[in-house]
Order: sequence, then C-alpha cells, then structure tokens
Amino acid sequence: MEMLCTLRSATEAQRQALLKAPERLEDFLDDEEDFGDPEGAKFLELDVGETWHGLQYLLTGTAWEGAAPLDFLVRGGEEVGDIPSDEGTARVFTPAEVKQLSEALRALSLDTLRGRFDAGKLQQLDIYPGTWDEPADDVDPLEELLSYFAELRKFLSQVAQRGHSLLVHIG
Repeated sequence: MEMLCTLRSATEAQRQALLKAPERLEDFLDDEEDFGDPEGAKFLELDVGETWHGLQYLLTGTAWEGAAPLDFLVRGGEEVGDIPSDEGTARVFTPAEVKQLSEALRALSLDTLRGRFDAGKLQQLDIYPGTWDEPADDVDPLEELLSYFAELRKFLSQVAQRGHSLLVHIG
C-alpha cells in the first residue's frame, strides 16, 4: 500500500469542525465538505506524494523524531479523523503553529538539507518508500526532495500569510 502525503489549508472554523466531526474528514479531503465556510472553499493544497518521509529526514535528521515544528510531517498537531493507525494519520495545526513552521522552513538552508542526505543512511533507517539508493528514470532523489522542499516552503508561507490552519494527511 502506498503511503502518500497531502497538505491542505483550512480555516480555523474548518479546523474546529474537523475536530468536532472527525467522521467528515474523508469528505473534507474529497472537497465534498467545506463546513459552510466560503473562505475555506478557496483552500490551498500540496501533494508531496511518497517524498514525505525523506523530507522528514532532511528536515529533522531523524526518521520519526525531531524537534518541533520541523517534525510536523510525522508528529505534532492534533489528531483528527477516523483513520486506523496502520492506515495513516491526519493531524491539524493551528494558524500560530503554521506561522512558526513557515518561519522555521524559511530559516533552513539548502546546504543543511544537502548535508543531511545520505542514500545509504535513508535505506538503513527504512525511510519510506525505501528506494533511495536505486535512482530510477534519471531522477536524482536528492534533487527531487529539494524540489519538494521548495514547494513546501512556498506553500506553508502562503498558508501562514492567509492566517489559516494546516491539515497533514498521510494515507
């Protein structure tokens, strides 16, 4: 089973509604539920696919740990949704947490991220999807991660500028 990661902006009203009605998470993710919030209907979304775990490692230097707020892809926020733990996670972050995260990403240099990349180490730590030392189709895994990092930084800056919450869904 593929484990893909999607990040999506949410208004504070939507974040609160998701916490109160976790059974509506799937509808929210499928754009079938905006909880009556017209501002939330203009959401931002970023799909980082299978790179989420590699990004976690570059951001924190760890597979599943790290310091907040940079560990946000695998930890932090508040659990939301009815998802069996072996099928993924969904967590929401407040606007204040999104602002801190955006600032932390802006402070990270590409040189720091490049210095953390070690395909053998990612394989040894079983960083998903587990193909770091097997580049395919002329795709350099590090350059792919750095490209997603640039998108992630831009995305979170936009979400923070809107003053919105963030939903991180892995599943």
